[in-house]
Amino acid sequence: MIDPRLLRDDPDLIRAAQEKRGLSTAVVDDALEADSARRAAIADFEQLRAEQKQLGKQIAQAQGEEKADLLARTKRLAADVKVAEATQTEAEQHWRDAVYAIPNPAAEESPSGGEEDYVVLSEHGTPRDFEAEGFVPRDHVELGRILGAIDVERGAKVSGSRFYYLTGAGADLELALVNMAMDQARAAGFTTMIPPTLVKPRAMEGTGFLGQAADDVYRIEGQDTYLVGTSEVPLAAYHSDEILDAESLPRRYVAFSPCFRKEAGSHGKDTRGIIRVHWFDKVEMFTYTTLEDAADEHERLLGWEQEWLDKLELAYRVIDVAAGDLGLSARRKFDCEAWVPTQGRYRELTSTSNCTDFQTRRLDIRGRFPSEGSAQPEVKPIATLNGTLVAIPRTIVAILETHQQADGSVRVPKALQPYLQGREVLEPVVPVDG
Repeated sequence: MIDPRLLRDDPDLIRAAQEKRGLSTAVVDDALEADSARRAAIADFEQLRAEQKQLGKQIAQAQGEEKADLLARTKRLAADVKVAEATQTEAEQHWRDAVYAIPNPAAEESPSGGEEDYVVLSEHGTPRDFEAEGFVPRDHVELGRILGAIDVERGAKVSGSRFYYLTGAGADLELALVNMAMDQARAAGFTTMIPPTLVKPRAMEGTGFLGQAADDVYRIEGQDTYLVGTSEVPLAAYHSDEILDAESLPRRYVAFSPCFRKEAGSHGKDTRGIIRVHWFDKVEMFTYTTLEDAADEHERLLGWEQEWLDKLELAYRVIDVAAGDLGLSARRKFDCEAWVPTQGRYRELTSTSNCTDFQTRRLDIRGRFPSEGSAQPEVKPIATLNGTLVAIPRTIVAILETHQQADGSVRVPKALQPYLQGREVLEPVVPVDG
């Protein structure tokens, strides 16, 4: 959540941040009113409790009618305290709900506007000119059939639309990508992890996925648990309710996990193939660091994503995502979009977000820092950041379509070959038309 002091001291800044995202500023006024009501309720309760304690001391010294009168007053006061306590609890919840509805203010550098208002920061590589090479590129669905790598028909038969099987070379390709990604992250100092994919509500709420993204989340009925759409969720909650020593920061984790998304609102979008699916595997980077180092760490995460895409020999661009397209918890987000030949456009392959102290405040994660002029350390908020290293389906799409050859085979990027038993080419397993 946002810093309550920032809301109280500079509400116009939060209003401007809402407008930059294209959101209503009414939530700011609601939160301010709720904060005022909460503080008033706390004051009332504490005053009554103090009076109650004072009466208790008087009763211990009183006798006769005076004591009886005090006991009667205590009984009436006890009822008032109970009501005040309930009022305070209700006010606290109202305030919490109001503050939780406010997203992380977008960075000053983030472009204003919505999904189409991103800014291209850089372009890398050149999309292949298949016309100049003398053949029409096949899409990943056809290539997957030719290579025996992707089976969307049986995926739909068994699980429904937007599901698939990776078979043969496709399954091998996923395992190769995961192992290569883990090796890169391990070499960069990340601790490898395989986290749970079922989490409690607090983990989802704490990371901001029960707000604007709630419609995209799978909930397990009767168990009060959720399937995660990204391992960002269990990684962020890993240190919930903990105080981390400053000397241990940054803490960097990289996780492999399946991810589940309803893809609500995507009816009619990317219905062919495996670009937009309900389940996929992913390797995710996650960092805990100081607020002062968060922006630099964001650039480092982006650098590792670019290193990865360069190894796969893909043409891609980096965009600065507009404020209105940011998730609830992100202050700034960079996407790396790879060129997909048969679509003639760039599609998101990786992303990295700086969430500053938004998630750590919700999950009660803080840092213990040396304090100047005092032997006692200072405990204060820290930052979290996340970055996708490889989302399997879209990466397979980009590799197959980018490195395909006229005979239906697919050239394997050099860096990936050791992870595919030394194979330089994925060969067709069924006859190729034309």
